[in-house]
Amino acid sequence: MSPLDINPPVLRGQDGEGSVQVHQDADAQITGAKVFSVYGKGGIGKSTTSSNLSAAFSNLGKRVLQIGCDPKHDSTFTLTGHLQPTVIDILKEVDFHPEELRPEDFVTEGYNGVKCVEAGGPPAGTGCGGYVVGQTVKLLKQHHLLEETDVVIFDVLGDVVCGGFAAPLQHADRALIVTANDFDSIYAMNRIIAAVQAKSKNYKVRLAGCVANRSRDTNEVDRYCDTVGFNRIAHMPDVDAIRRSRLKKKTLFEMDDEDDIVRCRAEYIRLAETLWNGTEGLAPAPMEDRDIFELLGFD
Repeated sequence: MSPLDINPPVLRGQDGEGSVQVHQDADAQITGAKVFSVYGKGGIGKSTTSSNLSAAFSNLGKRVLQIGCDPKHDSTFTLTGHLQPTVIDILKEVDFHPEELRPEDFVTEGYNGVKCVEAGGPPAGTGCGGYVVGQTVKLLKQHHLLEETDVVIFDVLGDVVCGGFAAPLQHADRALIVTANDFDSIYAMNRIIAAVQAKSKNYKVRLAGCVANRSRDTNEVDRYCDTVGFNRIAHMPDVDAIRRSRLKKKTLFEMDDEDDIVRCRAEYIRLAETLWNGTEGLAPAPMEDRDIFELLGFD
């Protein structure tokens, strides 16, 4: 019998027992800017929300940096009009010698001066997204690119809540969750709330609230929020203009002044103002699976 069978190792992490996390380097802390991490179910519209929110902040006169944290590297697509290479791909080209890079190698200026970075991700089944985020922030700091930034927005992959893709929460002041008015999206939001609550034990991050996206109604989102003590702080209606903006490789702020577009722009500006002015740090209690099924039901 192995000694490990008698005395199995106890895995402990800063976020709780049984937790193995990628921890933030103390030298990589982001200071001087307000930092927001955007989470939500895969395909819910996080990149659309993040990019239009970045555009809204820029229209308020803020200096904005958006960091995409997804191997698809399409977070900043509508801000720049094209897919840009990822930080990890660029680092590979110089054999991971960051001193050989210039800011223009990995930062693209998009709509209204928004600085755009695509962190990317490790190959499927290998590596850790936390490492990718850490290397990106370190590179930005080494090139002093965070010193003249007012707002940093992390746009984070899908509804993955492992330690790696929870890494942006180690930098964020507030986490924003994008959801829809349906069970699957709200179930994912419930899981993300649990992840943020775990991180908030050791980091400054707190929950800002949620955005109901591409939803005609908000009754199910609001019912969940009322139950757990969470807030819906914006509602983006299900309008075709948002879909068309992606096809045109533009944010809503660059589209023609149709009624739906003007209305959505105003909501993004209102959301940016709300976040900039500061939201209460929420501490909702995520629901158990059985309870959330009973609350919302399922088809």
